[in-house]
Amino acid sequence: MPEVAGKVADLFEQRMREREERWLSPLAVRSYETRGRLRDEPESSMRTPFQRDRDRILHSKPFRRLKGKTQVFIDPAGDHYRTRMTHTLETTGIARGVARALRLNEDLVEAIGLGHDMGHPPFGHAGEEALDKALQGRFGRNFRHNEQSLRIAEDLNLTEEVRDGILTHRGECEPATLEGKVVRIVDRVAYINHDIDDALRFGILHPQDLPQDELAALGDTGARRIDTLVTDLVESSERARDIVQSEEIGGAMLALRSFMFDRVYLGPHARGEHERAHRVVRRIFEHLVASGEEPDAIVTFISGMTDRFALEYEAELDG
Repeated sequence: MPEVAGKVADLFEQRMREREERWLSPLAVRSYETRGRLRDEPESSMRTPFQRDRDRILHSKPFRRLKGKTQVFIDPAGDHYRTRMTHTLETTGIARGVARALRLNEDLVEAIGLGHDMGHPPFGHAGEEALDKALQGRFGRNFRHNEQSLRIAEDLNLTEEVRDGILTHRGECEPATLEGKVVRIVDRVAYINHDIDDALRFGILHPQDLPQDELAALGDTGARRIDTLVTDLVESSERARDIVQSEEIGGAMLALRSFMFDRVYLGPHARGEHERAHRVVRRIFEHLVASGEEPDAIVTFISGMTDRFALEYEAELDG
């Protein structure tokens, strides 16, 4: 095919570099100063490396499958419950707003946000726990969805900064960039608030059940809580020249998170969902082991399943 050249393409990188020097904080990552990819390849003439990473994630099959993976409830019948896809989009949108306010690299934040849960298995945290338990019992190894998300990012040949942010959005290791730290905190901001919304809709919680001290500090609606948390995150981070929350607001968020684990994620209703998830994942896992599949192939296959596909696959094993 003939090469297409033009003035915009010729000047794109120069203009982006100039724009970032004028606008970005000295603490932000510059798009053309990335530490690079695992495998060399020609770069795009009209997209920065982080914009290209974002597009690769958006067009990937692991990203598309997020729409069929749930957060808390297994394959719920209602149309308005969150999925991994909606969680990912909410996290990314909030994180971009924080990055913009702090003059960080929005494209890097967006790529990390969109890619952070690509490796999450079906059935939310229960599915992750079930796959981890099965792998430990059979092969003596662990499963962590952030590590599986990193494997997908490596297959997509994403940049080092995006891979780092995806890997460290959870766990003990801190992200190497401020952009990664934004996604790490905003991930919790998003899922705590939208999981409250889903739990209220499902009837597991009632408004009077929510802890009043935390609501007084954060707000009595999801929108107000997110606004409080984002404002606090931006103001505290600007003062600290790092990504941090204030002691009061950060403490209230952690207390609300503990409440959600006690009443929703590990509560009475969740036990039935967890047992169902564990049964399905265990049966699929044992079937694949008996079929002679290697551990890596088993992890890739199961973690890539949507809720519905996993349920249908397990049902066919009885046939």
